[in-house]
Amino acid sequence: MWAIYACGSAFFAALTAVLAKIGIDGVNSNLATAIRTVFVLIMAWMIVLFTGNLAGVREISRRSWMFLALSGLATGASWLCYYRALQTGPTAPVVTIDKFSLVLTILLAALLLREMPSGKTLLGAALVTAGTLIIALA
Repeated sequence: MWAIYACGSAFFAALTAVLAKIGIDGVNSNLATAIRTVFVLIMAWMIVLFTGNLAGVREISRRSWMFLALSGLATGASWLCYYRALQTGPTAPVVTIDKFSLVLTILLAALLLREMPSGKTLLGAALVTAGTLIIALA
């Protein structure tokens, strides 16, 4: 089931890039990010309410709150950088470099979470790195 959600994520991320590129024309990238975030926030809370998961807020540990907050700050920083890059650069290289986060995630997961990548994962990361360089430098 996770693979279906991952494919949905990839599709919607691609759609996000194209729609954002159109939407930020003539709009400050920070303002555009803030507007986008409002809609993400509304949608996320609507899903929580619709699925009946609001009561789970009381069960979240302080540690989880802290890491979710840090993750949110990292997301915000990522979105601010992404929108500025998308506004000032061509779509394909910006999105390609953004997706290089896959390689960085593999490295960080190994360092911080002790998740050791397989040989296939390392090969794939090397290919992603090569592809990123080819598209970004084209």
